[in-house]
Amino acid sequence: MTFGPASPLGVALYEDTPPFEMWPGRSEEEAQAIINAVYRQVLGNAYVMESERLAVPESQFKRGELSVREFVRAVAKSELYRSRFFDSCPRYRYTELACKHLLGRAPDGYEEMKAHSQILDEKGFEADIDSYLDSDEYQEVFGEDTVPFLRGYKTQTGKKMVGFTHFFKLQRGASSSDLKGSLSGKSPRLNGLVIQEVATAVVPPSGGSSGWSFSEPPINPRARQGAGATEEGQMYRIEVTGYRSNVVNRVSKFRRSNKVYLVPFDRLSEEYKRIHRQGGVISSITPV
Repeated sequence: MTFGPASPLGVALYEDTPPFEMWPGRSEEEAQAIINAVYRQVLGNAYVMESERLAVPESQFKRGELSVREFVRAVAKSELYRSRFFDSCPRYRYTELACKHLLGRAPDGYEEMKAHSQILDEKGFEADIDSYLDSDEYQEVFGEDTVPFLRGYKTQTGKKMVGFTHFFKLQRGASSSDLKGSLSGKSPRLNGLVIQEVATAVVPPSGGSSGWSFSEPPINPRARQGAGATEEGQMYRIEVTGYRSNVVNRVSKFRRSNKVYLVPFDRLSEEYKRIHRQGGVISSITPV
């Protein structure tokens, strides 16, 4: 089941598709489906020609000599990945994509970006790939046998609101590609936004709503506009779905499961925390 307005946000396919996981006794067809899922996730939904596929690691995986995680490692360290997303991209663009490809989310913040930059300076590209795949987070979320999947479109307790909004700067629907498909090309999408921890408007992809646009509108969402907007930004509309009580056997005080709040930019973070404390799930954040 999709959450809230999943289809307009372009994430219905992710919500409705169960993770790919390797089980003992899997068939040849199931193993091939997992291989294809790894290519799709790690390479950002980019097309892979037959001549570009990793024949040796694929064969090792099918024979049970490589786990899913080790096959992901082989693809991420391959010349195919490096040439597309490391050698030809600015460093921070590579890092934001590596977070998305290997952890399924946008970077948590500037400290995470800086930590990976330090690894690249001191140990190089392959060590940086290992830092994602050998992390506690990867082990807890994906383990040894699950193909990484996109999960940053869901708000999570303990995670910053900016990570939720930043995810939609990196992913514009199931048909988008990280290799091609953006007017901004290979430029970083989040560099300044991550450093300043600035939340961004969640804009539906093409066809998602009546107000979508392929490129960002000329008016910066942080510019003053509209009645009641603060000097630091305009008003934002937060749609909340699935309100429930955080206490067992207590009925939520909200009569309706969906609610909408209008808040100025400088109160977004405070409102985000309050909604989670009350058991709500944020489904969209858009400028008014």
